[in-house]
Order: sequence, then structure tokens, then C-alpha cells
Amino acid sequence: MKNLLSLQVFKNYFCNFAHMMKQVRPKKNLGQHFLTDLTIARRIADTVDACPDIPVLEVGPGMGVMTQYLVEKPRPFKVVEIDRESVAYLNEHFPRLRANILGEDFLRMDLQRVFDGQQFVLTGNYPYDISSQIFFKMLDNRDLIPCCTGMIQHEVALRMASKPGNKAYGILSVLIQAWYDVEYLFTVEPSVFNPPPKVQSAVIRMTRNKVDHLDCDEQLFKRVVKTVFNQRRKMLRVSLRQIFDSQHPASEGFFQQDVMTRRPEQLSIPEFVELTNSIEKELCATTK
Repeated sequence: MKNLLSLQVFKNYFCNFAHMMKQVRPKKNLGQHFLTDLTIARRIADTVDACPDIPVLEVGPGMGVMTQYLVEKPRPFKVVEIDRESVAYLNEHFPRLRANILGEDFLRMDLQRVFDGQQFVLTGNYPYDISSQIFFKMLDNRDLIPCCTGMIQHEVALRMASKPGNKAYGILSVLIQAWYDVEYLFTVEPSVFNPPPKVQSAVIRMTRNKVDHLDCDEQLFKRVVKTVFNQRRKMLRVSLRQIFDSQHPASEGFFQQDVMTRRPEQLSIPEFVELTNSIEKELCATTK
């Protein structure tokens, strides 16, 4: 009897050990922090319901804590995961999803081919270290992505949702809010992750606004926004001098405008558009 009990204990230990070995190890170089709270996972998954009837692409599903809820929604669904160990885990535990597990780098993907040119919702528990790059790619593909939801670092979420006049208002705020309405949905504590991050997280939702194009040169707009916020403590009359050079100088009165005494966090998006047009006019005048 004692031997039988010992054998059973050994079997239980072996099964538990085997199960543990099948788990995906969070990798620091990929910025992986796996969500362990199923209630929060479901809440994040349900944020895609604000944009119904179109496909969903989940970035970085890991071990599928959100995937298990997203896959049940009655719409086309795919995941993209760069970690081979996670891809193997997803193939084993989500057999019905195998044809829709993309083992690729999201930042290098051609998003037009994901759903054959059809619009989709972007979602995920985004790695902290590349979340800004993910959202810049979203902006480059904004006609494909009418809605983006997910979890990111709390500080980044605040910047994205911030309005003019706040310290958090910056490059991400302006460039994203030019094309999307941003909602800060809720905060997530570090204790619900493995391993726990050193900062809080937050869940956001971005919904495409009605702007089809900015009333200015959009490349120059981005350049202006990045230039002035890289020297956010300086007045515009100081930071904007980088836009001009000896071959393309500004006119004498350009830096005397009232707006030049303001700092970048004080400007709304329409004011940045107006500023961009003013700068373009100056640049064009010097090339004639």
C-alpha cells in the first residue's frame, strides 16, 4: 500500500512537472509580462466589441489568456506572435486557431494581407518596449484599423490620452489624436502579471475619428511636432529654428508672431496644423 501511494505521489509530481514544462517562459528580451487575471483578460478582450462586425488581430498573445475569449467572438480572428515557444503553445492549446496563428514580427508585417485588405480591430497586451512603434505602425495603416484596443504601460496611456496644457501631452498625444479618439479605460496593477512589471499598466481604446486628411503637409506636420516636443521646455521661437537653415531662412517677422512665445504642450492639434502651414509658407518662399 505504501509503495502504491509513493507511486501515485510520483505520478502526480511528474504530471505537474510536465505541465509546468509546457508553460511559456516570459522572456525579458521580448518584454513579456504575462497577464494571469482572467477577469481582467476578459475585460480587455471585450473592448473590441466597440467595433463590431470586423475581424480582430491580436498582437503578442503569449499563452492565450486573452485569446481564449477573443476566439469565441463571432468574427474572423487571427493572432501574430514572434516568440516561437508561444507559437508552439498556441498551436497545441488552440487547435481551431492553427491556420490563423501568424508566427511573425508585427512591426515588419504587411497589414494589407492579414485580412485581404479588409479593415480590422487591433488588440493585445502590448510589450512595453515597442508599444509606441506599434502605434506608429497603426497610424501608417489608419485606413485599415478603425479601432485599436489593449494594454500598455500606464505612463504611455496617459500621454496618448492627454489634452493640451498637461505635462503628459506630447508627440504621441498629438500624432494619435490627430486621427483617433483616445479613451483611457482602466488601470491594471503589477500584481496580476508574471513576472510583475515595475510599473502600472492601463487599458486604452482608440477609435478612428472623421478626419480624412489634415489641412497641411502631413510629413511636415510630424516633423514640426517631433521637433518642438524634443525641446518641450523651450518656446517655439527657439525650438523651431532647427527647421530652417542658411539656405532656407525664416523671414524677419516669422519668429515675432505671438504663437512663438508659447511652448508645445500649449498648442491644440488645429493650432499645430496652422503652425505647419505657416512654416511651409516660409520654406516655400525661400526656395523661389
